[in-house]
Amino acid sequence: MNRASRAGRTTGLTLGKFAPLHKGHQLLIETAIRETDDVIVVLYDCPETTDVPFHVRAGWIRALYPGVEVIEAWDGPNESGDTPEIKRLQERYILGLLNGRPVTHFYSGEFYGEHMSLALGAADRRVDPDRRTVPVSGTMARSDPYGCRPHLSPAVYRDLVAKAVFLGAPSTGKTTLAAHMAQRMNTVWMPEYGREHWERHQVGRRLTPWQLEEIAAGHLEREDRLAPDAREVLFVDTNALTTHMFALDYHGEATPGLADMADKAASRYDVVFLCGDDIPYDDTWDRSGDVHRRVFQKRIAADLHARRIPYVPLRGTLEERARTAETVLSRLRLYGNPREWMAESPARPEPPRS
Repeated sequence: MNRASRAGRTTGLTLGKFAPLHKGHQLLIETAIRETDDVIVVLYDCPETTDVPFHVRAGWIRALYPGVEVIEAWDGPNESGDTPEIKRLQERYILGLLNGRPVTHFYSGEFYGEHMSLALGAADRRVDPDRRTVPVSGTMARSDPYGCRPHLSPAVYRDLVAKAVFLGAPSTGKTTLAAHMAQRMNTVWMPEYGREHWERHQVGRRLTPWQLEEIAAGHLEREDRLAPDAREVLFVDTNALTTHMFALDYHGEATPGLADMADKAASRYDVVFLCGDDIPYDDTWDRSGDVHRRVFQKRIAADLHARRIPYVPLRGTLEERARTAETVLSRLRLYGNPREWMAESPARPEPPRS
């Protein structure tokens, strides 16, 4: 009997890559939570398996199960298999990682549950080994996240969807292109919430600084709600950077909340497309004229350069713009090094100016 049993407390342990975390993994963790007092999840680094960063995968578990202890095994062995050598390697690593901490139950759905539980002196708790309760595997989820959505938490699936945002001055074709690309790639797109809000609340074609902050916050909320419905990529019409620019244009300043959302937008999107002002200006009553469009376009580009945000310029007809966007997205590696996939793309993004 180990120390945990004598003390009357039980500790469950499970381990894996969680690449991505799916509901089969969650069944393991939730079973351990029900059956033991304390639960430890050992998470392995696996750059050869997935580009999803370690801290993102760890964040899924911590967000869904805040009472669970997550140990990030940065130096964990990459070898897997049932040879005696690999078994000993895995056992030595886990025992060294725990450094004498007792474990009463080892949770798994794989063959290694037998030898690892013996090494730990723990009960072998095999959960859904035939995957009948949750018919999914990490390999399946990596190869087809959209098809495996029923077996992925929305919080996880959102992080597996690329976000492509279209920026530009008014009347540069953002809305038309976002809708077109969504239809072309069989996914969904996020309309500009600011337009809806503006039509309801504007006075003299102006909004207050606080209303502009509400627009940015409302847009983000709707964007997050829409992401679980996207297939591979979510197209977004405008973001907080443009709302921030409107605040500066209207009032000469922005609220701290809006400024913060604009700052965070710099890392929120995987691809930024800047729609050019080389198309005819649509002079509707709610716009400020072609001269203002040209100035606003310059300010948006300058803001992207100042924030060191790489972007892809889109020019020409709708079809020409769509082909450029499609080519860039075909090269995108979610969580990959942007410089690598951008360098491979025939459509070269504009680099940030030093």
